[in-house]
Amino acid sequence: MKAIQYSSYGGGANNLKHVEITVPTPKKDEVLIKTEAVSINPLDIKVQHGSFRPLYPKGFPCVPGGDVTGEVVEIGSEVKNIKVGDKVIAMLNVYAGGGLAEYAVAREILTVQRPPEIPAAEAAGIPVAGLAAYQALTHHDGIKLDGSSSDKNVLITAASGGVGCFAVQLAKLANVHVTATCGERNIEFVRSLGADEVLDYKTADGAALKSPSDKKYDLVIHCASSIGWSTFAHQLTSHGKVIELNSGPKSYWSVALRRVTFSKKQLVPLSFSPKSDHLEILVNLMKEGKLRTAIDSKHPFDEAEKAWAKSAEGHATGKIIVEF
Repeated sequence: MKAIQYSSYGGGANNLKHVEITVPTPKKDEVLIKTEAVSINPLDIKVQHGSFRPLYPKGFPCVPGGDVTGEVVEIGSEVKNIKVGDKVIAMLNVYAGGGLAEYAVAREILTVQRPPEIPAAEAAGIPVAGLAAYQALTHHDGIKLDGSSSDKNVLITAASGGVGCFAVQLAKLANVHVTATCGERNIEFVRSLGADEVLDYKTADGAALKSPSDKKYDLVIHCASSIGWSTFAHQLTSHGKVIELNSGPKSYWSVALRRVTFSKKQLVPLSFSPKSDHLEILVNLMKEGKLRTAIDSKHPFDEAEKAWAKSAEGHATGKIIVEF
């Protein structure tokens, strides 16, 4: 089968190679998917860069890609709820990859049915970005998507990115007041997703994260980088929380400092935990027309390097999709 591989850390899109490799065989709890579309995530770029070495990837050559949709063509002996011919959405091991290939294997427990109402490109954009947004909103501050959280004020940084686009939409389903940051060119786009207030992050108020209506934030979904704790602290309520998606050593130091000083304001690195029931919630919302995947661009498999390079630039508006 055709696949994309890289054989060493670094190198970006220039290190990707088109190869012919053997079709994988599903284990007893896995399904084999004929791939229709794959989403490129910033996490894929970080793995190639070596951000998780020596743990990931587990070896070279590596076929990247963790968000997959397609048709099941073979199932393992213990697979119970999926059959050959089903259209599915699957999340592979995001660190080990395997998606940028004509066929991919996925565990049944991280594979869900894809309704006919959801096109392949939109489906492929859901798993990593959608689940990160969902878990950041619902796991740390009691926000519910039933519209009962109207007393909450939420800030979403980098709201035009893959996670941010989902976070804005989900937050509005919860009926919270949403302030969002993005670049000037994406302000109207982010408003179209439902944001109540949108800040250009390059302006003085945007850099300070200051709400135009002077609201303090109960929760911040922090999808950007290079914003210090002191900037958030001035804009949080007394018990406000910052959920950080791009955690690093400085994040954990700030967490420790908050505990030492007994601060009620919190910085919480997102603990991402892929779950099929959460993925099903997102898929059902999309089926009902309450959620959509914002797509920056689509690229044919033969031009997957262009998709990779665009993701590495870090300025995509929504998701970047590779189609087969």
